[in-house]
Amino acid sequence: MLNNVNNSTETKPSLWKSMLIQKLSNKVVILLLLLASLFFSYIVFKFGIIGGGIVLTLLVGIPILYGIVAYPKFGITILIIASFFINYVSEMVPEIAPIGTLLDAITYLLILGFFIKQKGEHDWSRFKNPISYIILIWLAYNFLEVVNPWAASRLAWVYTVRTVGFIMMMYFIFVYHIRSVDFIKFLLKLWLAFSCIAAISAFQQENIGFFWFEKDYLYADPLRVSLLFINGHMRKFGIFPDPVTFSYNMVVAALLCIALIMGNHSLRKKLALGFMAAFFLFVMLYSGTRAAYVLVPASLLMLAVLNFNKKVMLFAVTAGLMLGFLIVMPTSNPLIKRFQTAFNPSDDPSYNVRAENQKRIKPYILSHPIGGGLGSVGVWGRRFSPNSELSKFPPDSGYVRVAVEMGWIGLILFCTLIYIALYNGINYYYRIKNPELKNYCMAMILIIFAFNIGNFPQQALVQYPSNVLFYLAIAIIVACMRLDNEEQAKLIAQPLGNEHKLQKWS
Repeated sequence: MLNNVNNSTETKPSLWKSMLIQKLSNKVVILLLLLASLFFSYIVFKFGIIGGGIVLTLLVGIPILYGIVAYPKFGITILIIASFFINYVSEMVPEIAPIGTLLDAITYLLILGFFIKQKGEHDWSRFKNPISYIILIWLAYNFLEVVNPWAASRLAWVYTVRTVGFIMMMYFIFVYHIRSVDFIKFLLKLWLAFSCIAAISAFQQENIGFFWFEKDYLYADPLRVSLLFINGHMRKFGIFPDPVTFSYNMVVAALLCIALIMGNHSLRKKLALGFMAAFFLFVMLYSGTRAAYVLVPASLLMLAVLNFNKKVMLFAVTAGLMLGFLIVMPTSNPLIKRFQTAFNPSDDPSYNVRAENQKRIKPYILSHPIGGGLGSVGVWGRRFSPNSELSKFPPDSGYVRVAVEMGWIGLILFCTLIYIALYNGINYYYRIKNPELKNYCMAMILIIFAFNIGNFPQQALVQYPSNVLFYLAIAIIVACMRLDNEEQAKLIAQPLGNEHKLQKWS
């Protein structure tokens, strides 16, 4: 009787579980595979290469889409990979291919996965900090720009908010899912690995030559060639869309290496980091971007302020003397000559033109407190409102672009965001006890500072991967402080066994 009860209460495995367990021995699985193979064969037969691409997209794309939503760390990794290579891949495919929507899809899926996970956890404590609040305010202001009465095109806002607003939301995704030191280390390794690939690509372009698809992309637009070919030398851009984005990313990658060298690493790792930093700065010269040259000494000065000790000061003084020598030394090398002009902007014709443009647009900024609307200048302005006055304005500076598109109110909010990020980052740096987390926090402060300086002469935060990496750096600062607080709480809960660690970190 008891056996009968047990048999009757046993639950039978579901069809899906039985299919997973039995696999090819299950008749349903065999039937589904047979139908799928017939369907895919028909698609390839009917549509040829395009059909094969559709089949490949279904077979590879659907599991990736599921992985992005269900496994956020995997999704963040895919986002970073795509942000580095999206522009390089776009050079290989036809111009009409909607390659740009790929990153949009990844961001939307990450946001969807965040809300699905948050529905079960209901934990908003990670976002209770000044940085999150100001980013939320800045995000809301970007979305409110859709009702800007001075905007010449609503469609321009739609296209612009994709790379401004939704990328900004990645900060919350990063903060929420960065829950361990190991994941921070993984992200930094990923960052440096792809920066190395970008540096090697620029080295290849300079010393070996452009690949055929790079030449096709370069010479497809005469205006692009005229902007990149200066003084008999073609500016290099690696895997990035333009020399400015390439040079800025080489600088921040070098700063990341320099900061990590000051951490507790083996001599072998420090030598490797030093070599990478030197290589990044060397290939950065191929870009011919003068604004990038100023970022290095400015960021090293910030590093000296954060770490006021004899070793750092000796390094800063030595680097300053070498920099001074490079600025004043006589040379016939066109790369070094262009480097020298970066420190004497009054003699630079392009800088004087930008200064004149900013002076000309100043009355418009003062008379339009919320600006002319997102996408009113630049590519989207020329596309969606070609007859407007703003579409003809060259937005050379990131800050000027914010002021024109979002008004002086938007400029104040954006400057407040940068200030709060740096202020709290420096505050966290001095409060963090764990040396490793402290080192990562310092590296991110240098990167945010460099992007901030670089955003004045150029647009530093509008292209991939710079926009993604900028908010990743801010998120890592917040995550470092939170992880250190959690670690300190555990140590305080067990004071007897860990008292020596507290004394060591103090």
